[in-house]
Amino acid sequence: MARDQAIVTKTMKRVKSKDTSIEIILRKALWKKGFRYRKNYAGLPGKPDIVIPKYRIAIFCDSEFFHGKDWDSLKLQLQKGNNADYWIKKIERNRQRDRENEQKLIFSGWNVIRFWGKDIAKNVDECVKAVEEMIFDTYVNED
Repeated sequence: MARDQAIVTKTMKRVKSKDTSIEIILRKALWKKGFRYRKNYAGLPGKPDIVIPKYRIAIFCDSEFFHGKDWDSLKLQLQKGNNADYWIKKIERNRQRDRENEQKLIFSGWNVIRFWGKDIAKNVDECVKAVEEMIFDTYVNED
């Protein structure tokens, strides 16, 4: 079934790069727990969605499609669809860029956490707990 290009274009223009619903859910939960953060901090590689400067934590809220969750099966699905070469190349480059930015952050002394959008939406408390555990493991257990 072919889709109207105008509809596809309109849909893709609505895809946001910041202040997505998953980011907002996680930010509200972190704020409620007393964490203060910066959002979409351009001063760091990859422009992390949430940065907790006090603990040098950079958090990325990744959508499953654009960042290639379960890449092997997603890639097979994409190969059957429209414009397969474009999407496969785009998502592979996104995944490569994610790895490069994560390495840059780690080499700069930052702790990096990546959450999948559905994990945030379904269980934000577990995501907050992961942030708390990183803080505890990194700063409280330094002894």
